Parts: sequence; structure tokens; C-alpha cells
Amino acid sequence: MSSQVRLRLLPSARCLYDKPIQVKVSHLKSRQVVRIKASSTDERGVLFSSSATYRADENGEIDLVRDASLSGSYVGVEPMGLLTTLKPNIVNKLFVKDKALEPHMVKFSVHDEEEQDRMLAEATNERFLMADGVSRVSVEEGNFHGALFTPPGKGPFPAVLDLSTVMSEKRAALLADKGFVVLTVPVINEESVNVKMLHLDPFEEAITFLLQQPKVGSKRIGIVSKSKAADVALSLAAFVPGVEAKKLIPTQSGAFIAKYAMHDPLKEENRATLIPIEQANTHFLFVAPEDDLNWDSNIYMIEMEERLKHHGKKNFESVCYPKAGHFLEPPYGPFCSSSLNRFLKKPALWGGESMAHAAAEVHMWKKIQEFLKSHVSCDPVQKNGKL
Repeated sequence: MSSQVRLRLLPSARCLYDKPIQVKVSHLKSRQVVRIKASSTDERGVLFSSSATYRADENGEIDLVRDASLSGSYVGVEPMGLLTTLKPNIVNKLFVKDKALEPHMVKFSVHDEEEQDRMLAEATNERFLMADGVSRVSVEEGNFHGALFTPPGKGPFPAVLDLSTVMSEKRAALLADKGFVVLTVPVINEESVNVKMLHLDPFEEAITFLLQQPKVGSKRIGIVSKSKAADVALSLAAFVPGVEAKKLIPTQSGAFIAKYAMHDPLKEENRATLIPIEQANTHFLFVAPEDDLNWDSNIYMIEMEERLKHHGKKNFESVCYPKAGHFLEPPYGPFCSSSLNRFLKKPALWGGESMAHAAAEVHMWKKIQEFLKSHVSCDPVQKNGKL
């Protein structure tokens, strides 16, 4: 490894998961071509990696915020491209980072383009899910279990229930840093995904528990959810007070398109399964990826909009992201094109294009925070937010 070349991660090599970093390389030869690599091992031991080729300027410097990748995992100016294009060394694997107490570790390295085995510099980025002062407590109460995240300070703080299909702490931990008391609860136990019926009682218990927390200053809560958990969120909004033939398409990779494998609730014979969201006394933020190959998110979002309009409701906002796929997460994580679908027990394509999907995640994460701050507060007059 060269003692001259310097690789810097700015403003610091330690940061929150949802914060961008600036990757800079200096002390290269003028116009030298190098390969910058990134690698990370997820919580299940799967290795993910990416790389991009860059040419230094006349001063021997490379700045990923300014400079374009010439080839590799992506082409063009993508400051966080090495993170968002991390791909697994095993096909159809989702990057798993769900435990809030452990940082997402990413190793960056610079290599001579002509001698790939020759490393010129390296640095490690620690990306934390929990900010300083945020507390985490495991919760097992009655018929539900989860984790409670509380911001530092005396409060009071608004409350948010984070519903995930299976247990995941990432989003809840990051929202706590934004000033919310967040309880994350899985809709389905990972050991038993063959669930034919979901009861709302455990989630109503979770809402009661959350509102009883000493630092919570709101009488009503916000709910954040995605995928199958969104069904539960909408049902809670409609029914619980205080909350403001099948077809699989195979592909060459071995993954399946599941978009057409579900019963279409918009068909006349299935319309009774639609959740009567017009009954909800709440505000909604609907987010739909247009290239979702797992679920026709955009069509169902339009249906919910039309249903609310038909009943004279104006209590909703909608955002649709072209070229984004099913797995919309807090930003700067690896884009997942395919992985195991827990319900189908087969690998599934999720849709989306890497860079467009990454941009959608950045925009969506800001939108969620703005929405929750607008509709879930500690003021005497409460509004209620949901995603």
C-alpha cells in the first residue's frame, strides 16, 4: 500500500446511516486512473461489493461529489454510488441491516488500475443507526413485541408506530434522531410467514403502550409502514380510534416477478377486501414506486386516492417515483434488485433502476419527516399522520 496516496471520508468516517459522505482521494499522479472499491458484510454474513474507475485531475485529486465514474458499478457523477450499488457475491440476496446497535461498516479502498492487487489507500466508514443520546429498549408486552427508541432530552415528543413486515429497527432508530418516540413492531414473526389472518388487537395494544410512555406528548400517533405492513396500518386508521388465479413469471436469473401473483382487489369479486380508508379520521401520505414488480403499488395508490375523493376527503398526499422498485428504505443503503420473497418462498424481482431508486429514497426520507412533523405534534390540537 502506498504511503503517499490519501483516501478521506468527509466530514467524518463516522456518521449516521442516512447521512451522505464525501469521498476524496489525493496525492495521486496527475491524470492517474484508479479503481475505487467498496465492500461490506451484512448481518447474515453475505459480502457486498462495488467499484468504479476514476481519473484524477491535474493535481492528482478525485472528488466523488464532482467527478464522474468512467466505468464499473455505475457511470457518471454519483457521490454515493459506491454505497447504493453494493451487490452481493451470491445472487438474489437482500442486504440485511436491521439491528440498531450495530453500525453498517463499509470499507473503501483505492487500487492502481493497471495492477488491481496493488492497494494505494483505504478507509472504513462507520454508519450508525442510533445517534448519540437515542435510547433503545426491547419490548415484550401482552400480545406484541418490538423495540422502543426514544430521543435524548426531556421531551415531550410526538409518537410514531413503525410497522415492518418482519422485525427491523433501522427506520425507527433513525426517526428517533429526528425527535420522535418510535415503537417498531413486526407484523409477522420471521419464523411463521404462512399467516392467513392478521388480528389488529396486538397493534392496538402497541398503540396504547406507546401513548403511555412518559416522554410522549401526543394524544394520537403517526404510523409508518411499507409492503404488507401497510395493510395493517390502513386497517388501524380505519378501525382503531386514536390513530389519526395466481401467476408467477420466471426470469433468467431464477427470480420471479410476483406482481401478478396476488388476487387483484380491484376486481369486482374481490372488492369486499378493500380497506374502507374513508372511515379514517387521519392524514395519509401515500408513496408508490412505479416500477414495483412485487406489488402494483401505483395502481392501488390511485385507487385509494379515488376512493377518498369519492367520499369528499382531501386528507392525503401522494408521491410516485418512476423507475423506483419495491424496497424503498432510508437512503444510502445497497439497492436490491432481487431476493427471497418470504411469502412465496422463492426469489423475487423487486424492480427499479439503481440510481433512480437511490434518488427516490433520499426524497422519500425527507418527505416522511416533513409529513410526520406537520401532522403528529405535541400541540393541544392533534393531527394524525400515516404512511
